Amino acid sequence: VQLQASGGGLAQAGGSLRLSCAASGHTFSRYAMGWFRQAPGKEREFVAFINWKGDREYYAPSVKGRFTISRDNAKNTAYLQMNSLKPEDTAVYYCATREGSFYYILTTEYHYWGQGTQVTVSS
Repeated sequence: VQLQASGGGLAQAGGSLRLSCAASGHTFSRYAMGWFRQAPGKEREFVAFINWKGDREYYAPSVKGRFTISRDNAKNTAYLQMNSLKPEDTAVYYCATREGSFYYILTTEYHYWGQGTQVTVSS
C-alpha cells in the first residue's frame, strides 16, 4: 500500500487549498481514509475521516464547517478541501488508510501513511 499526498503550499488566512492523496497497491474502494496533521512541537492530530463508500464523514471540531473530505474511488484518490484557512491550520498534513467499516480517528488505528505535505497559512 502506498499513499502520495500533494497539494500543500502557502496560503493567506481566509484562503483555500485542496490536498490530494493518491493511493496504490491495494483495493482503494475497500479502505477507509483519514487526514491528520502535525504542527511543530505538537502531537499528530486527527482532521477528517471518510469511510470506504464515501457516504460517512467525520471531522475534528477545529475544522468542521471549513474542511471537506471526499474520495473518488475510480481515481484511487482522496481529497481534503480546506477553506477559510487560519494560521493555526499550519502543519504537515498526512493521509492514512486502513481496511474496515467503522469510524477511525486515532493515529494508532491506521495501518498505512503517506509522506506528508506542508501547509502554511500566513496571517
